[in-house]
Amino acid sequence: MYEVSRRQAMFTLGALAFVVAGCGSEDAPPNTEELAEQLADKRVGAMDNFTVGTQFKATQELTFDILYNNHSFYPIKKNWLFWSELTKRTNVKLNPEVVPLSDYENKRSLIIGAGDAPPIIPKTYPGQEDPFVSSGAILPVSDYLDLMPHFQDKIRKWNLHADIDTLRQADGRFYLLPGVHENIWIDYSLAVRTDILDELGLEIPKTWDELHTVLKAMKDKYPNIYPFSDRWGVPTPGGALLNILGQAYGTSGGWGYQHAYWDAKAQRFVYTGAMDEYRQMLEYLHTLVKEKLMDPESFTQQDETAIQKFTSGKSFVICTNAQTLVNELRPPLEKLNPDARVVKIPPPLGPAGNVKVGTRLENGIMISSKAAESEHFVAMMQFIDWLWYSDEGQEFAKWGVEGVTYEKTPDGKYKLADDVDFVGLNPGAKKHLQQDFGFSNGVFAYGGSTQLLQSTFSEEELEFQKVVNARETVPVPPPHPFNDAEREQATLWETPLKDYVTQQTLRFILGERDLSEWDDYVKELEGKNMNAYIDLVNSAYERYKKEHG
Repeated sequence: MYEVSRRQAMFTLGALAFVVAGCGSEDAPPNTEELAEQLADKRVGAMDNFTVGTQFKATQELTFDILYNNHSFYPIKKNWLFWSELTKRTNVKLNPEVVPLSDYENKRSLIIGAGDAPPIIPKTYPGQEDPFVSSGAILPVSDYLDLMPHFQDKIRKWNLHADIDTLRQADGRFYLLPGVHENIWIDYSLAVRTDILDELGLEIPKTWDELHTVLKAMKDKYPNIYPFSDRWGVPTPGGALLNILGQAYGTSGGWGYQHAYWDAKAQRFVYTGAMDEYRQMLEYLHTLVKEKLMDPESFTQQDETAIQKFTSGKSFVICTNAQTLVNELRPPLEKLNPDARVVKIPPPLGPAGNVKVGTRLENGIMISSKAAESEHFVAMMQFIDWLWYSDEGQEFAKWGVEGVTYEKTPDGKYKLADDVDFVGLNPGAKKHLQQDFGFSNGVFAYGGSTQLLQSTFSEEELEFQKVVNARETVPVPPPHPFNDAEREQATLWETPLKDYVTQQTLRFILGERDLSEWDDYVKELEGKNMNAYIDLVNSAYERYKKEHG
C-alpha cells in the first residue's frame, strides 16, 4: 500500500478555500463566513462551543443512521455496552443498517448508487470513494472541516497535510474523512513455525532469499508437504502475500496493487503490472511453486483450508497479522501439538532494501450528500469528530469503560479487566472485549496515537514493531487526481487491465505461462490501453502539480 503525500498549510476552511479558489476551481468551497450562513438552520442539537478536548453531548436526543460492517468474529449485538455508553456520553443513538462483511463493498455501492445511503458511511478505504464523487452522492467533506476541531488538530499535530493531499480530487477537495495514525503501522507478515526452525538448526529468515533457503530445508526434512501454504487468496489471488512481497521488490501487488507506480528517479508514473520489479516478484514465487516449496492452491483456496493445513502440521508458513496469529493460528495448533511454536516474523527484505511501505491513513467515513440537508447536520459532524478523532472518543471506542472493561495503571498504561480478553492479553477470561461489549470494533476503533495503537500490543508484537519501525520509509507518490472526463475514461480501461494483470500474474506464478513470454504479455497490456492509461495518469499529475504546487 502507498503512504500518502501532502502539502503543509494551515488546515482551516479559510486556508482551504484560498488554495482551491486560487487555483481556478469553478466550484470553490465556501469560506468560513459563507459556511456559517449556509449552516445557520442546521445546528439543531449541536454544541455552541465545541473545540479540542470538549466532550461532545448533543443538546437534545438525536439518532443517526449508519451503515454497519458486521464482522463474523464479533457479530453485532443490541445489548453491547458500547451502544448504551455511547448514548450516555453523547446523547446520540446510532441506528445501524447491518451488512455482512463479505458483502459490504458491494452493498455500499448499490445503496449509494440508488440514493438510499444512510448519512454516515464508514469502513471506506482511501480510493474507494472515487466512483461516487462525480455523481454528487457524497459530500466534499473538506468543505466542513471548521466543524471538526479534533480532526484538524490531529492533522496539524502529526503533520498529516501531505497524507491528506493524496485524497484530493481534481477540484482540490477530498470526499473521505480518513482514519489517521500518528505513525505508519505495519501489521501483515508471515507466520513461521519456529519449533521447526529449531529442529533444523535455522534462524528466522530476514530476507526472501533466506526464506527460500528455509523452505528448501523444510522440504528436505518433510518431503510430503508444502512448507508454505497460504491464505487470503480469495477474491484476490495472493492478496496479502503479493502486497507484502511487492513492497520488498519495489512494486505493488495483491491487496495493495495500484495501476500506476511512482518512479521517483524518473519523476513519473509507470504501469505497475509491466514493471521489471513486478516480473522479478513473480519469478520468485514461480520458483517456490516449481520447487514444490509453496502450495499451488495458496492463491485460490479458502482461508479455512489454509489454516487447517497450517494448524494440522501440513504446512509451516502462512501469512498472518497480529490478531489472526493469536485468534486463529495458535489455539488450534497448540491444541493439536502442544510443543509447536509459531511467531509473526518481520516482513522479509528484498531488492528494495531495508524499507517499509505504508500509509498513515486508515479506512474512514463518507458522508451522504443528503446529510447536509438535515437540521442536525452540524451536530452529526461534531459527533463524528468526537468519536473518531478525539483522544477521549478513540480511547472509548478501543478500550471501553474504565472500571468495567479496563483499568489504568499508575504509569498510565491500560490493563484489561480480569474477566475480559482481547488478542490473547487475558487468555481464559470468560468475556471478550469485542464479542461481549462491542469495543475495539473495526467500524469505530481505528487510527489514533502510536501509544493508543500499541496499548493492546503484547511484548512480542512490540518487538516486531521495533524492527519494522527502524526501517526507512518509502516516500509516498504525489497526487494525480482525474477530472470527471478522465475518471470516466480511466474506469473503462482499469477493469480490463486489472483483470488481465491478475489473471496473468497467477498463470506466471503457477507456470501455466512461461516467464520467457513476459515481453509478449507487456504488448498485450499495451493492446488494452496501458500506455494511454499511464499517459492519462501522468497528465493528471502534471496538471495537479501546476495548479496546486
